[in-house]
Amino acid sequence: MTLLNRLFPILLLGLLPLTQPALAASDAETRGLAIAQEAERRDAGWRDSQVTATMLLTDRRGQTRERSLRIWMLEKPGDAGDKTLTIFDTPADMKGTIFLAHAVSGGDDNLWLYLPSLKRVKRISSSNKTGAFFGSEFAYEDIAAQEIGKFTYRYLGDRPCGSLTCYVVERRPTYPNSGYSALVTFFDTKEYRVQRIEYLDKGGKPMKVLTLSGYNVYSDRFWRPTTLQMENLKTGKSTVLTYSGYSFGSGLSDGDFDSGRLRDIQ
Repeated sequence: MTLLNRLFPILLLGLLPLTQPALAASDAETRGLAIAQEAERRDAGWRDSQVTATMLLTDRRGQTRERSLRIWMLEKPGDAGDKTLTIFDTPADMKGTIFLAHAVSGGDDNLWLYLPSLKRVKRISSSNKTGAFFGSEFAYEDIAAQEIGKFTYRYLGDRPCGSLTCYVVERRPTYPNSGYSALVTFFDTKEYRVQRIEYLDKGGKPMKVLTLSGYNVYSDRFWRPTTLQMENLKTGKSTVLTYSGYSFGSGLSDGDFDSGRLRDIQ
């Protein structure tokens, strides 16, 4: 899934109560993977989606900048890798800028950037995917779909998350050049929606926290958040993405996510 879609047959191992002893390492890994697989299974079948968004960037002094954008997503079966297209509409100096991501399970994602001022498509090197996504607190690797095969998993236990209870799963990137050592991910125990992600830097220290809120259900089964707030614990900066107007099954195809056709997108 992307940050926008899902972080997603499960072998139910029995949902352990809070008082149960810690699992053996192999059991914790099996349980963590099973939780992620169940989240993916529940969200499968949306085919394609579109949504509009605003991006609010706040620096450590409280000064803000705002951007508007559109996001298209294409679901691919199994581990084929979902595709994400982000189109900036404002501010004026970013209008028409497009970011394209083809997720690769267990490997480096394929990333491209179209810059209208240069009228050219640029391939983003895998070594640059840890960079800030257009000056925000999201990295390029945060925007691409979070395929199951891109991580190892370890169940850490159940914890409160707001008014809910969450399964907490440590995900460690297996793909090269990640900027993180781990992503500690909170899935609510009722719907398996991601409520929170704690990002640890390469040294294992807290780096960023993502909070997802305002979930709504579409087509009676696809849960999507209204707000994603990313806080950088090291710099004091934050970025808030607010989504509106989700639509599904609009007929997007692989051709709409072709890097050679980015110049033609309006």
